[in-house]
Amino acid sequence: MRILITGGAGFIGSHLTDALIEGGHAVAVIDKLSTGVGGNLNPQAKFYETDILNAPALEEIFVKEKPEAVFHLAAHIDLRESFLDPAYDAQNNIVGTLNLLRRMADFKVPKIIFSSTGGAIYGEAERIPTPETYHAIPASPYGISKLAVEYYLDVWRKLYGIEYIALRYSNVYGPRQGGKGEAGVTAIFAKKMLKGEPIEVFGDGKQTRDYVYVADVVAANLAAWDLKGGGVFNIATGVETSVNEIYEKISKLLGYTASAVPAPAVKGEISRSALDTSKAKKELGWEPRVSLDEGLSRTMEFFK
Repeated sequence: MRILITGGAGFIGSHLTDALIEGGHAVAVIDKLSTGVGGNLNPQAKFYETDILNAPALEEIFVKEKPEAVFHLAAHIDLRESFLDPAYDAQNNIVGTLNLLRRMADFKVPKIIFSSTGGAIYGEAERIPTPETYHAIPASPYGISKLAVEYYLDVWRKLYGIEYIALRYSNVYGPRQGGKGEAGVTAIFAKKMLKGEPIEVFGDGKQTRDYVYVADVVAANLAAWDLKGGGVFNIATGVETSVNEIYEKISKLLGYTASAVPAPAVKGEISRSALDTSKAKKELGWEPRVSLDEGLSRTMEFFK
């Protein structure tokens, strides 16, 4: 099939591009290379260096490529920056997506797989692991923008018959990851430890996240594409791991012996997060296969 991936030069998008090309599909990638890296691009993908906010460029790409499905990963991903400039966050995550959805309606593209977020949408959830049915109370502009897109997707389904699946990721980590985004801590720690630099841990380090390996996230995207119909699914492990534990695990893998430097807690960051994946297991036939220890080992080998 002819597939369009936005953000296909990014961390998750580039891995997904590889998997789709390996599956024999014709893949076109849109990426403005703000956080994506040209070196991540599969040479067999057709690449368009542009912004999804550029409506005329999007129109031209749809005319040329005639995509049969869209994987939408392009986004402003930095939660902390979303507090500093919420309008920029909304412009990229909401308006950019609306540009994309308008083209999909015009060209009658039947399905979109959207990379959403879990922890940032649920906020300080009282139920851990948190299911998709839990009342969403975003604690950041980033979380609000992702949830807003999910609502727009549902409207487009009703208006234009475009099926959607929103995948609410927990904290994705793995090879090719940069230092931004909700799970950037693993990449930040690895890069600094390998350089022998001091590392800050914000707050008391006891805050927990649910770390899911990038290969498992790619598998979830492929399972979502195969699913008839649509919906919202948590993609995670259901296991809480503290920042202190991540620090210790990566230190051991890299032989780093220095202690972390305490830093003030970050405004808007939640204290606990883990997502219930029973719905994904039942309806997508998906569950995580790579343990945290194995995933971190693979990731550290990449950064070394």
